[in-house]
Amino acid sequence: MTDDGRAERAPDGPDGPDGTPGRGGAVREGGIARHGRLRRGHPVAFAAKVTAAALAVLLVSTTSVAAIATWQVLQGAAPTVTLSGPGGSSASPVPQLTAQGGEVNLLLIGTDTREGLGAGYDDVANQQASSGAGKNDSTVLVHISEDHTNMAVVSFPRDLIVPMPACPNDDGTTSPATSGAMLNTALARGGPQNGLSCVAQTIGQLTGLQIDYAGSITFEGVVSMADAIGGVEVCLATPIRDTEVQPALDLPAGTRTLSGAEAGAFLRSRYGVGDSSDLGRISNQQTFLSALARQTVSAGTLTDPTKVLAIARVAFANMTLSESLADASTLAKLGLAVNTVGLSNMVFVQYPAVDDPADRNRVLVDESSAAVLNDALQRNVPLTLSADSLGRSAVLDPDASAAAPTGSAAPPAEGGGDATGGPGDVAPSDPTAGVPRPAPTAAALPDGVSGQSADQVTCAKRD
Repeated sequence: MTDDGRAERAPDGPDGPDGTPGRGGAVREGGIARHGRLRRGHPVAFAAKVTAAALAVLLVSTTSVAAIATWQVLQGAAPTVTLSGPGGSSASPVPQLTAQGGEVNLLLIGTDTREGLGAGYDDVANQQASSGAGKNDSTVLVHISEDHTNMAVVSFPRDLIVPMPACPNDDGTTSPATSGAMLNTALARGGPQNGLSCVAQTIGQLTGLQIDYAGSITFEGVVSMADAIGGVEVCLATPIRDTEVQPALDLPAGTRTLSGAEAGAFLRSRYGVGDSSDLGRISNQQTFLSALARQTVSAGTLTDPTKVLAIARVAFANMTLSESLADASTLAKLGLAVNTVGLSNMVFVQYPAVDDPADRNRVLVDESSAAVLNDALQRNVPLTLSADSLGRSAVLDPDASAAAPTGSAAPPAEGGGDATGGPGDVAPSDPTAGVPRPAPTAAALPDGVSGQSADQVTCAKRD
């Protein structure tokens, strides 16, 4: 499987109809996945399209979140989908979310579908590579702790081999459960209406978390979001050149503001960053996202209703949302929860994976490290990365201030009111409202688990 979702030439065969890898992607009983360098594929490698777009919405939805939480924005959104598809078991009730509390598990995916992209993608090869729902080429879980003191943004490798549950699909049948398949096939197992639910069930089974909110976005949506954000200033430690993305990248070392299609290409780049692996690409995306987080805090975006509303309109016009997410009050509370966390308590982490000794194009779950991460997420405790945790394509910016920025938490809405201006979720007489809470004990992730906090200033690099 190439990085843009097409079947690779021999020795790797195409994925089977049930989502299991072909000849080159051996499935292991109970296995979970692996990854190494892949062959170069079509210039259109649709990785990470959702990450920047959806996180941008969350990160800017703070002081002026009332602008986002309006039906004017939601009226432009695509039809919603349910996370418990036809024939599927009903999920447990969504935890009550307030401006001050309530656990959040939000799944964000990027689809690599070529359908509807127009000229350049309407040839037979592209349509056969990915159409309809497409593949979940990017899969990201945003976890906010129950007390809103910490947040983890977990990126899952597309080539991770994982067990998948039985998933109802759009034709009324059910894709059977499998003990091991590539994670990026989960979306197609359900189809346009049930695929998001299938990915959510797969990630929930893998992490032990209940996924209550979800959204997906296409490549065109990411480009629109990059334009709406107005560009992100990113540090490049080395020149970044990649002719396998569209548009091709030829960026000199230094600081550069990325926007539009160039930002999309930077997020998709595989052969221009790190060691040309998907894990290197995830690291590159974390560099971009941490810069985005810092920029939205320092540039006044959070307190500019005009900017926030413009970004929200573009995001929701280009995203498919779960029913649980397409709600004005929920959107407002999610924004407040993100703002409460602050930059220093926001961690980007790659789900622990190790190379598959049987297939250089796959990765398997690092079981012991994943158990530590899953436990920390389930217990809602903050994550502490090791000193050498930066991923394959990131280095610390030597020109950054020695004292990393920490960010700050915004106070709750006055009187306990929510951001939509309606009745508050915490009564004004509540003696705990607005009182700082002691930070929970952090969970130290094992060496080898890569990632960074939002207040670490990093630069992208090529090996």
